[in-house]
Amino acid sequence: MTSPIGSPQMRFRGAAGAPALPTPPTGFAVAAYPTYAQAQGAIEHLAKNDFAIQDVTIVGTDLQLVERVTGRLTAGKLAGAGAASGAWFGLFVGLLMSFYGQSSAGLALILVSVAIGAVFGAIMGYLGYSVAKGKRDFTSASQVVARRYDVLCQPRTAEQARNLLARMELGSKS
Repeated sequence: MTSPIGSPQMRFRGAAGAPALPTPPTGFAVAAYPTYAQAQGAIEHLAKNDFAIQDVTIVGTDLQLVERVTGRLTAGKLAGAGAASGAWFGLFVGLLMSFYGQSSAGLALILVSVAIGAVFGAIMGYLGYSVAKGKRDFTSASQVVARRYDVLCQPRTAEQARNLLARMELGSKS
């Protein structure tokens, strides 16, 4: 027996109560935390106390894009990265050619393809660096973070959630 795509049998784990289209969160704010880990800990506390956690939503507010600089970018690093990428592509092409070619020199063909790919990749990496002319000479990692994480709960269970979380807070301060 097959089931339609929207049926509970075909949904991914955790998506049972998620709306199909982007919608604003609903419910009453029952707690606020400065980190996502603390908000997640609050949900875990509710779950351990047999709370209906499908009524709960974590909402990050005051979003910020944070870009952390991870290192300096040089012509040598870009040429090396290009060479590595080109070598992998050369290996792929060489393997394809050796499998489907009629030449008995399969290993030599693979090695030559890897070398040509590495040289071409290194040249392209260096050219990419020289075209940028010193702009953005660093590597970075970006992520979106919130200043605060609110825990919202549906009205039918909001008071129970507040009480359980208040007890959790009292327990952690003693």
